[in-house]
Amino acid sequence: MKFSEMPYERPDLEAVKGQLADFTARLKAAKSYDEAKAVFLEADEVSRHVGTLSTLASIRNSIDTRDEFYDGEMNFWNAAIPELQEYDQKWNLTMLESPFRPDFEAEYGNLMFINTEIQLKTFSPEIVPQLQQENDLTQAYQKLIASAKIPFEGGEYTISQMTPFTTDADDARRLAAWKAVGQWYKDHQGELDRIYDELTHLRDEMGRKLGYDDYTQLGYYRMGRNCYAKEDVEQFRAAVRKYLVPLADRIFRAQAQRIGAQYPLSYADNALKFRSGNPRPQGTADDIIAQGKKFYDELSPETSEFFQTMLDGELMDVLSTEGKAGGGYCTGIMDYKVPFIFANFNGTQGDVEVVTHEAGHAFACWMNRDRVPESYVWPSMEACEVHSMSMEFMAWPWAEGFFGPDTRKFLYSHLAGAITFIPYGTLVDHFQHEVYAHPDMTPAQRHAKWKELQEVYMPWVRLDGDIPFFADGEAWQRQSHIYSMPFYYIDYCLAQTVALEFWALLQKDKKAAWEKYMAYTRQGGSRTFTDLLKNAELDTPFDEKCLREVCETASAWLDSFDLTGIA
Repeated sequence: MKFSEMPYERPDLEAVKGQLADFTARLKAAKSYDEAKAVFLEADEVSRHVGTLSTLASIRNSIDTRDEFYDGEMNFWNAAIPELQEYDQKWNLTMLESPFRPDFEAEYGNLMFINTEIQLKTFSPEIVPQLQQENDLTQAYQKLIASAKIPFEGGEYTISQMTPFTTDADDARRLAAWKAVGQWYKDHQGELDRIYDELTHLRDEMGRKLGYDDYTQLGYYRMGRNCYAKEDVEQFRAAVRKYLVPLADRIFRAQAQRIGAQYPLSYADNALKFRSGNPRPQGTADDIIAQGKKFYDELSPETSEFFQTMLDGELMDVLSTEGKAGGGYCTGIMDYKVPFIFANFNGTQGDVEVVTHEAGHAFACWMNRDRVPESYVWPSMEACEVHSMSMEFMAWPWAEGFFGPDTRKFLYSHLAGAITFIPYGTLVDHFQHEVYAHPDMTPAQRHAKWKELQEVYMPWVRLDGDIPFFADGEAWQRQSHIYSMPFYYIDYCLAQTVALEFWALLQKDKKAAWEKYMAYTRQGGSRTFTDLLKNAELDTPFDEKCLREVCETASAWLDSFDLTGIA
């Protein structure tokens, strides 16, 4: 079925609550494992259906945030989902206490019980009003960003549509574009500060109501962290400062020399990788999708079938249009056992990375679409990002079809970008830990903290420039994850480290790299992140040795890569 044909109707919330309560009662009354399993499977099916409806509303709202019907439906779901959590909690408690738990574990493994125990630590009926307010505030942020109309060179553009201008090879034009984008954020500074300040205090309140010292532990539980803790993340951040920051600094010093810019770089100069311009995909959006099909057709029989399914079902919405929410994502529409990709093509390198990155998520979802329970379709967030970031590197042999004459530029900047992203992502994580450890910081103090940490993790960026907003320690406010999914961003850094392991293996043995990728992906969400890695014979990023070896291999490759003839 095509996405446009998938029916949506707001469910009867009270009827859904009644169903969930009935499942719980029937599970408690079950006299045998067969009875208990039958209820379990029925509950899983209803969960898929309710999730499908909320996902359809969310996708269609993000495609056009001005659509009044789906805006209203998101208001409904913002209030409904926290209310349903109370019923989910009662079901989860009954599952944990079931005399048939050993039978469930024998058939489905114990991870769903581990995850359930974590989930129970994230909710109490007492915090339903706060959860509803949180949903409303994150939606307000999304709508604010989507509403941007930035005047530039006689036209009017969304934030995403400004990206080609902010990476333009002409220094004056690029700087003017950065100033225009920065001015829009600056004009909306009060609203951005207000939304985040309210979110911070709201989350702190939820953490304390649930018995935690602040929001941080609750945030980790909400992210489903089931095999590592804050101390492990702190250890990873220390390794990033030790190995990644010096390597990234070398990369940006070389960039400054290459483009003839002052070091440390301004935000505008930081965005220009080559004097002759950044790598750009060749052709139209349709051409990029067509090359994506060629890539997936030739990569493996599984990826070929998957991508054809995406095309046949019109399961990708990738053009940047007015009123569309910013960013990109992949999600699953589980009634139909298909993923969906949302993106904003803007004529930059990122368009190709949508076809590889987001489709990497989608492929993993599609490979595990028949898993039971539904929670086993996806692993935890950092594990999911391995699928996507590694798929970007799998596409290297097809890079020329995407980039043509800019292929060498792309290969160099893609690897360099993977390396230099990790310090930025780690900065985002460190900043959030500081925010939630000190929730009463004023907006000005938060900006000052970001500026302080940025000098540690990104010393190559000049913060005394003349670009409003960006040079004032406020650039974190464009990172939507900080508003909508606290503590998510370190997941990208952990996954990027694993993806670089795949990249290193690809340099030696493409067949072995793909076999390991499939061994990792086929496990779906049935194992923890560290067990997924172990089962695929991959190193964990929490081992300092992993980052050290990744840096050594990448450094050697970048130093030896032939950039002759590329200005």
